[in-house]
Amino acid sequence: MSILAEAVAVVPAIFSGSSWDMRQAFDADGMWLFCFVFTFVGGVLAHLIYHYIPFLERHLERTIAVVMYLIIAGIICWGVIDRFVFSSQWSGSTTVPPFLFMVMAWFACSYNVKLRTHLSFSEFRSKMPPAGQMATLTLDAMLWFGFCWIAITTSLRFTALSADNFQLVDGVDDVMKWWFYITVPIAFTLMSGRVIGNWLEDWRNYKSGDQIIKQAVIGGDV
Repeated sequence: MSILAEAVAVVPAIFSGSSWDMRQAFDADGMWLFCFVFTFVGGVLAHLIYHYIPFLERHLERTIAVVMYLIIAGIICWGVIDRFVFSSQWSGSTTVPPFLFMVMAWFACSYNVKLRTHLSFSEFRSKMPPAGQMATLTLDAMLWFGFCWIAITTSLRFTALSADNFQLVDGVDDVMKWWFYITVPIAFTLMSGRVIGNWLEDWRNYKSGDQIIKQAVIGGDV
């Protein structure tokens, strides 16, 4: 079977609802081609959603991150009270929070891409001519997109594997691991949208002659 045929076969496998079918389709080499298209199309759609719904653009990822953080804090706090006051302890109090932390971290990373507070050597790049600045920012976008592509592909494979094996969160009888794993490709799809939005903003600044590289502030907002 060709890579193109394997990529096309991913679509009916997803709609089949069978974790076995999805696992078999996701393990094929064509999954990389499918996820490349998915990462780009999903990123464009995410960018359009952010563009036309400013409220989501400003609050979606950080709201998810803050809510996850509060749930983690609540579980840990209640676990301490439950243990030392009531001499009992929910078995999931030490196993569920790490999964929630994973959700918090990746959505927060997506928002961080928007803020551009990652390592970017802006002091060095700002001294370059506009064409050089745009070239380095384009390289950044390509690297971020590649990162999203790899993360989406591998996390979807791992999610299908977890669902097919009916993996439960340790110490909990009714919480599946794949419920948390599936948030990883979602977060990286949103991150792809941030990457596309940033590059389009840089391109507009480059064409208009405005300042391209601006100093990012950790903990700031735009």
